[in-house]
Order: sequence, then C-alpha cells, then structure tokens
Amino acid sequence: MFAAYVAITLIAAAANGYAAYSSLTGAEFVKATADKIRVPQSRMIPFGVLLAAGALGLLAGFVVPVLGTLAAVGLVLYFLGALGAHVRAHNYQLGAPATFLLVAAAALAGNLAYRSPW
Repeated sequence: MFAAYVAITLIAAAANGYAAYSSLTGAEFVKATADKIRVPQSRMIPFGVLLAAGALGLLAGFVVPVLGTLAAVGLVLYFLGALGAHVRAHNYQLGAPATFLLVAAAALAGNLAYRSPW
C-alpha cells in the first residue's frame, strides 16, 4: 500500500507542478484555454500559485500527513471548479481537467487509504 501511495502522490505532485509552471510562465496553451472558457488571463498567475501550493502540499504530506490530505482535497475542489468553468463556457473539451481531477482524487484516495485509522 505504501508504494502505491508514494507513486500516485509523486505523479499528482509532478502533474500539478507542471500545470503550475505552465500557468505561471504564461504558456500559450494556458492562454488559449483561458480565452476559450472566458477566464481573464490575469487569473492564471493566482491559479498557478494554487496549483504550486497543491503540488508542494502533496509532497509535504510525506512529513506532515494532514498537509497532504488537505492539499489533495484542495486540488480536487480546484479541478471540480475547472470542470465547472469549462461547462459554463460551453467548452466540452474536458479531457485535461478531468484527467487532473482523477489524478487529484487518486492522490486523495491513496492518502486516505494509507493513513486510514480503520
């Protein structure tokens, strides 16, 4: 169980770290997506900071378990919001946000399963 917990947490942290880097550096695909879903590009920096905090929180969860759990919950909520923004804008290209949501949910599930008091 420990190996699965570590693997999915590292995958989730790496994926969200990449997403944070892309948002913070203003990657073209991030700008194009922001335009498609009618989100001001100026919000990409705060969103990148949230993604970076989530990625670092997942890694910090190896030392302080509650941080990892909270980071995973935060990322799940973030990507639920991202899916909602896509649907609100009638942009049904949901592959990327759905994949990130599944990875965040897997990290949360792995965290809870490994740290479960039951």
